[in-house]
Amino acid sequence: MVSIQVDGEDKIAKISDWAIYWSDKYEALQLTCYYPSKKTYTRPLSDCRVSPSRELGEMLLTKPGSTIVTPIAKATIYGERYAVVHYPDADKPYVYKMDSIGFTTPTAMKDAPVFHYFSAVANTRQDRAESKSDREIAANVVRQLKKLPASADTALQAYCTRRNGVLAQGQELIYPFGLNESQLAAVEQAFHAQVSVIEGPPGTGKTQTILNILANILLRGQTVAVLSNNNAAVENIYEKLEKCGLGHLIAKLGNQGNRKDFFADLPPWPSSEPEPAPTLDEIQALLARLKQHLHDHNRAAQLQVELDELTTERRHLQQWQAESGVQAAASLDRYGLSPRKTADLMAYLAHLGEKHIRLKDRIELLFNFRIFRAKPFAQADARLTVFHALQMHYYDKALREKNAQLQLCRESLARGDFEASMEALKAASMRHLKQHLQRQARPSDNFNAKTYRHPQQFDAFVRRFPILGSGTHSIVNSIAPGAILDYVIIDEASLQDIVPGILALGCAKNLIVVGDSRQLAHIPLALGLQPPADVYDCERYSLLDSCIGVFKEALPRTLLKEHYRCHPRIIQFCNQQFYDNALVPMTEDKGEAPLRLVVTAKGNHTRQNTNLRELDSLLKLLDDEGEPLGLDGDGRGFIAPYRAQVNLSGTQLPADFVKDTVHKFQGRECDEIVFSTVLDKKRYNQQRKRLDFVDDPRMINVAVSRAKHRFTLVTGDEVFTSNNGHIAALIRYVAYYAQDEQIVRAPVVSAFDLLYREYDQSLARLNARLRSEDSRYRSEQIAAQLLREALSDPSCQALRCHDQVKLDQVVSPSNPDLTERERAFMARASCDFVIYFKVGKTPLGVIEVDGGSHDRPEQAARDALKNGILEKSGIPILRLRTIESRIAERIGDFITQWASPMSGV
Repeated sequence: MVSIQVDGEDKIAKISDWAIYWSDKYEALQLTCYYPSKKTYTRPLSDCRVSPSRELGEMLLTKPGSTIVTPIAKATIYGERYAVVHYPDADKPYVYKMDSIGFTTPTAMKDAPVFHYFSAVANTRQDRAESKSDREIAANVVRQLKKLPASADTALQAYCTRRNGVLAQGQELIYPFGLNESQLAAVEQAFHAQVSVIEGPPGTGKTQTILNILANILLRGQTVAVLSNNNAAVENIYEKLEKCGLGHLIAKLGNQGNRKDFFADLPPWPSSEPEPAPTLDEIQALLARLKQHLHDHNRAAQLQVELDELTTERRHLQQWQAESGVQAAASLDRYGLSPRKTADLMAYLAHLGEKHIRLKDRIELLFNFRIFRAKPFAQADARLTVFHALQMHYYDKALREKNAQLQLCRESLARGDFEASMEALKAASMRHLKQHLQRQARPSDNFNAKTYRHPQQFDAFVRRFPILGSGTHSIVNSIAPGAILDYVIIDEASLQDIVPGILALGCAKNLIVVGDSRQLAHIPLALGLQPPADVYDCERYSLLDSCIGVFKEALPRTLLKEHYRCHPRIIQFCNQQFYDNALVPMTEDKGEAPLRLVVTAKGNHTRQNTNLRELDSLLKLLDDEGEPLGLDGDGRGFIAPYRAQVNLSGTQLPADFVKDTVHKFQGRECDEIVFSTVLDKKRYNQQRKRLDFVDDPRMINVAVSRAKHRFTLVTGDEVFTSNNGHIAALIRYVAYYAQDEQIVRAPVVSAFDLLYREYDQSLARLNARLRSEDSRYRSEQIAAQLLREALSDPSCQALRCHDQVKLDQVVSPSNPDLTERERAFMARASCDFVIYFKVGKTPLGVIEVDGGSHDRPEQAARDALKNGILEKSGIPILRLRTIESRIAERIGDFITQWASPMSGV
């Protein structure tokens, strides 16, 4: 019972109503009593006493249907009807009716060690930022962390306390973008827990899964932000939604430039009437029928994989038997052995060895294998012939059984009209969603970049644009202060740093993390800060890995299994090596040659993270091949672990190649991918740190899975053998499955390969012609012999060559263009080889042989000085690097400029 005392008198029995409000005129709170006679009586609230009343300290104020959560300094509740609220730093209080607001106690999350650690990481990154742009980005993260509401309802609270909330069972789900078996499970799980993870290996339909989740969030009238630190991932979502007529629901926010562009051209609300749509119950009936066939669809694909594998194994067995001279045996079909019984019989015969068949063995053959006559197994030679026949029989029988199972699956799918059922579900779901959206009252379009974030406008804004797109770095800046969305979806989460990733968690109730822990992670800055628990370590874990570690078994994790991008033979390497054969390739093997291996000649071809020989070998292959592979119009890409190799490829490979590092290529795809491994067998490159970087499982997984139709590995001979890691496995895989003509060894050989202990046989004749008196350096011996052979051509008989000529004897020190530094250098420098006219002894050109030391900065500076001196004197120079190929051709081309066509007359 409420009591209102004014001037010591309780008025409650005499009045019909009462109200509290703020008066700007008196700059004070007022209480007005309303009498049945229509009279009113107003007094300052300070002169009145309303009971019951209660005081609240620092709280969070919420409003029904609003995304905004606002911190308050204090509030007084009068008669459980009015709340007088004081905001921090506000000049006056605000009065609300209690049925229009709610209060929640702020969480102590920001005072806990986990949040303090994240704040320390953000602040330290700001302090240590080396560039102005990095400092601004880090400072922006620090500011946004401070703005996060201390609400117990957020995914950040769940993440920091390691408690994953369970969601109440909501309405039935729709699938307007189609589905498969694992996508169905992923969408269901996303609505069962506060935090869930969808692990999407390459080409498994992550985007399609996200789109179905978005559709169901829209159907529930909720809000969602789709975020990534990779703009391409979010743009892909935009594109697909716009294509199906839902683009008007997306607010493309993020940085100030994106927001400016978005508000300059707001997408219009559709004016057309929605099509008639089936009910949710009718859609569920369609879904129930389709679910019965999803497993058969996967089973058919898996059976096809198994058939392809058996066919390959049989081909290798057949080749081995032919090469080994194995005699063909009579058919074993009369025994009616299943593949399992065939394997058992092979094991039994191996157990017998060359022993004589006893009565016990005859009984064993009879009862276990129904073999009445033991004569074919009596002699050791005959027994071995049967054993080899059983090997082939096993494959023939297994192939027949798998084919029969595949046929049954396909017949089941045909009876259920699988494809038509899928299209019917998609169309019905999309019509239902659009009808639901169009039936709502048309929201306002009166928004601009400056005002949409105001608390009075933001709720209307997210009703108009319930899907927000942004980068993780700018999500808090993109929404109203204190706004908490229903969901946030973070794509490419294996590349997402924990800070700033937690910004998104702090402004949403529920989190869906999408990524692949077996693909490349982010590369964090080393700070040396100690996390409160290992799973929050920003230097060791991505946001995806951290969530998996934080929630453990309480985290719903769904692996998307069905793969739609790569040729089956390409993705099967990733499947076997990284996914424990959990993937189901849905693409078809039509007998193409999707794998290619190029092994360069033995030798140390790597210089400063580049390998020119791998590029030369690839170019030779491309020249022999002719026209490039043309399929889906996604072109061809060249990827390498090091930026230096990518930069070098830009000067060597055709322009149509897309060239980038493996890290930068994650999330992209091409019809054809070439992967250059760069390293050679030098001791430096065989160090564990170097090998582990290039042979990192996540890098190899990404590299291979970028290729849709053909993957080419270019690598050195036995470079990764000792490591016996993932590249060694990849080489074995390609060698096993590729056609013989797709394995190319040492396509390019250099004369300088003679510098190495092992070299191609084609160089043996040149090795025999080398003269030790030419030089104490073997590289110069090689160049001297090739130069001698080039000058022996009749067109070059007017030319001669001298080696180790002092530079000041080639160039006149009196040249007025020379500097004092250059003159001083000339006195102690020499040229490896100098070309002269025999008559007149005029120096024409210089040839230098550059070994590995010429990559060092001090030697490179001396080389540049020599180049400049010769250029000022008009004398051309040819530098032969010991890692280059085509040495004889380059020498020939160089001296041809002075050759005489009349010299042979």
